[in-house]
Amino acid sequence: MKKLLLILALAMLTSACKHQSNGIKTEVSNNPAQDALTLKLDSISKQGPIIGFSVAVVNLDGVIYNEGFGYADIVNNKKYTPQTLQNIGSISKTLIGISLLKAQELGKLELDDAVNTFLPFKVINKKHPETPITLRQLATHTSSILDSDYYGMSYVLIDNELAPNERSMEYFQAAETKTSMEEYLEKVVGEHGVWNTDESFADYAPGTMYEYSNIAATLATLAIEKATGSSFKEFTKKHILDPLEMNSSGWSNSDIDISQRSRLFINKDTLIAKYELITYPDGGFISSTADLSRYLIELMKGKAGKGTILNQVSYKELFAKQLTKTQLPERAQDANSGIFMDFSKRGLGHSGGDPGIVTYMYFNPETNIGKIVFENTDFEEDRAVINSFKEIWKTLDLFESTL
Repeated sequence: MKKLLLILALAMLTSACKHQSNGIKTEVSNNPAQDALTLKLDSISKQGPIIGFSVAVVNLDGVIYNEGFGYADIVNNKKYTPQTLQNIGSISKTLIGISLLKAQELGKLELDDAVNTFLPFKVINKKHPETPITLRQLATHTSSILDSDYYGMSYVLIDNELAPNERSMEYFQAAETKTSMEEYLEKVVGEHGVWNTDESFADYAPGTMYEYSNIAATLATLAIEKATGSSFKEFTKKHILDPLEMNSSGWSNSDIDISQRSRLFINKDTLIAKYELITYPDGGFISSTADLSRYLIELMKGKAGKGTILNQVSYKELFAKQLTKTQLPERAQDANSGIFMDFSKRGLGHSGGDPGIVTYMYFNPETNIGKIVFENTDFEEDRAVINSFKEIWKTLDLFESTL
């Protein structure tokens, strides 16, 4: 699942022509370097084991490179293109961070508010009942809320009837078990929740230690909904998707053109059954590399003091290192976290991993170059998928540095 990815470890082409594509400048392949990159990525695609993937490289001015490789649907011979849609995993959490800061700008909440200020049920770490859990702790994975075994209950089949070439993961739940995000969270972390066990919270107090938590991220989303009186889907559409003209992206099949959505694969012969997340804000955003490029460019502009969907004070908070050395585990002393923003050797951004996907979205704030990679093949059964993914990312790194 998502947290497994946590351990994985162009100011260029000046002679190229430019054209407008949906309001974003896109470099036309009129340069040998782009052609060489395409050849290398095509070679990786043909080697397998990734069925389909797409990459994007951007700078502050727009999209430099955006191509797709392999297949979104082998049976129907559909190519994976820059417009192909798929769920992007935990990159989705960065939209929670933007939403928290926008809600703070609107005067609806403060990052250091206790989450119980907004919830219809009480959330406490029973081992430290005197210590409140704050929104900032949720956003920096220091809340002491853990992903217990019940986190798997959030993965729900869209259709219980599977085709012969489809497989359901062992933790996928039947379609009829789907419930609301609020009801699920109350069961898992509510003070009297039926799924609230000793494994739901850490032994340490809230605010003292970093521990990645999808459930905590989703709880932050519920707080945003209660504070603003708006659903998270509506809030992100109004304050993120519409302003950035991300017209192809959304949180469910009803928000997108499903004919553009990729199937997800175990291998070329076996599909992963179609699923959705009750905790959709922590990993269920659906986008393409073409559409998400708009978002990445905005994040880069925000870091450079030129963003538009948040003010400069909020962007400064988004990208500020929030954690102290004592909060970080020994294995990750060089890492840090913004507000749902990952600081890593890859840059600023986030990664994602779910059944059938691996995704990266990071940018270098010094060079103002950003990169996105989506792929549609599961990495749990075949570790060669991760090796191939790493080769794609390494190729983009080389492409950036050599140019």
